Amino acid sequence: MFDSLFLTKRKSSMRFLQRLQPMTLSTDEGVYRFDYPEVFVLMLTALLITMHYQFSASSMALLVVICLPSLLILIYNYRRQVSFWTSNIVIILLSVVIGSLQFCIVIALSLGALIVVRVITCHAENRIKLIAVSVVTCTAFYYVSVILNGNSMNCNHGWLPPTVLTTSLIVILWHFKQVYDKYIQFEATTDQTTDRLNTMVSVINKLTRFVPPQIWEPIVKSDTSVAVANKRAKLTILFSDIIGFTELSDSLSADNLADILNTYMHSMTLIANKHGAVLDKFIGDGMVCFFGEPNSRGTRQDALDCVAMAIDMRREMRSLRQKWRLMGFEGLYIRVGITTGYCHVGNFGSNNRLSYTLIGKEANLAARLEAIAKKDEILISESTHDYICHDFACKYAGSHRLKGFEHKISAWQVLDPDANKGQLSKWVDHTLPGFNLHLNFVDMKDNDYDSIRESLKAALERVEAEEQTALSVYINESKQGK
Repeated sequence: MFDSLFLTKRKSSMRFLQRLQPMTLSTDEGVYRFDYPEVFVLMLTALLITMHYQFSASSMALLVVICLPSLLILIYNYRRQVSFWTSNIVIILLSVVIGSLQFCIVIALSLGALIVVRVITCHAENRIKLIAVSVVTCTAFYYVSVILNGNSMNCNHGWLPPTVLTTSLIVILWHFKQVYDKYIQFEATTDQTTDRLNTMVSVINKLTRFVPPQIWEPIVKSDTSVAVANKRAKLTILFSDIIGFTELSDSLSADNLADILNTYMHSMTLIANKHGAVLDKFIGDGMVCFFGEPNSRGTRQDALDCVAMAIDMRREMRSLRQKWRLMGFEGLYIRVGITTGYCHVGNFGSNNRLSYTLIGKEANLAARLEAIAKKDEILISESTHDYICHDFACKYAGSHRLKGFEHKISAWQVLDPDANKGQLSKWVDHTLPGFNLHLNFVDMKDNDYDSIRESLKAALERVEAEEQTALSVYINESKQGK
């Protein structure tokens, strides 16, 4: 059960990542995309510059320097992922044109805008490098142009600047569209991812109800491996069930039986969680809990916590019994068996199906003690008694011959602490034919005492009236008999 929970989580995560892979590829690699449209602007600009300067030697050299790398980028990077080095080459080529034209205002601003867009769209850690390369390249080719052409270059007139500006704006708008498409796609992917994660969390939250929190919480926090493994540890083990439940099940409908059982298990689970017990399993109307693994407070404290939990369960059963009496169900009492000793605890089963549980002779002893306990009794073994006898009042319950044990087992009965502290008990529970009295002073509110007193007074007056009526009937019958 435990292994299935986290295998489901792992498989769901793998399926989730596999579904995301095609989206990532289509975004980054783009089967029919080319992520360097600046190359077309570069080749067009170089060609127009050559025509503008009537195929001069320097313009022809610039054409070769720009077009050859641009063609290689166009051929090599088609259908390939964007890379730092390719972006670096594109920025260098743009900077070469800007510097060679001696920072012609319109062309420099147009191509500079393309450099800015390319820098913005690259990874953050590479932006400073690309800016530095652009500045150095522009400066170097500016001085080369001055040496070759002097300061007489005139490129601010004619059709060259507006053509370069127009094509640059088209490329910038194309980049904007690509970024917007990525944003829309990532937003859709994020919504799908959020839905999947919410579904996974919801499913896992439901599945964790089948596994004790002491088991799944450390694995979720540290992502530790799960395998067939167990160890020998000293535990305090509790077995409990409801006396009379089997007989009651024969006379109740399935719905009423399920309601009683679910109410009982819910209340007992809350008490087990409150005391930090590992709730191993439910067995019909019974339950198995233990202390000592995976988190132990020491053997003695584990035993004290277990006995305190059993006492709280017995007290809670009184409240439940009163509710069930009002529904017409009588005679439901809890019985508990507790022992302390070494058992093997851990993951048992196979790699496909695991169960975190315990096995050992001490677990059998707790089950045997629970089986011989009477209603509302908490029987503990001698080993547990040695740890808790200084904190809880116990009564020797004799030696018993138990199945599976060669020698007789000594048992002690844990008494109600309220009855042995020299103070009034916090619970009053008395039953006779036609009479049920249940007082729980722990849950009473201060403003309830007057109402309780009035109810008891009215009930007492009714009892006295019924007693007088019964006495009158008896006297009349006696006189008629004479």
